[in-house]
Parts: sequence; structure tokens; C-alpha cells
Amino acid sequence: DGGDVFVHFTAIKEEGFKSLGEGQEVEFDVVEGTRGLQAANVVKL
Repeated sequence: DGGDVFVHFTAIKEEGFKSLGEGQEVEFDVVEGTRGLQAANVVKL
């Protein structure tokens, strides 16, 4: 629905320094974490 989802840097699938910029387009799976919805398997487009 376009809502916010928490992303931990360990979920970003890339080598080296892992970061996302504001507005960065990504694909990811949504999973239920201990504190609500969070992203998993995050891949930059």
C-alpha cells in the first residue's frame, strides 16, 4: 500500500558499505518482525 517499512542494513543485499538514499528504488520482501513489518532481501534497482 506504499506505507513505510523498517529496513535494517543487514537486509540489504550488496557487497561492501550498505546504505540506501532517500527515494532509492528497491525491491524487497515484507516480513513480520518483533516490532512490526520490516523489509528482507532488499535489492537496489
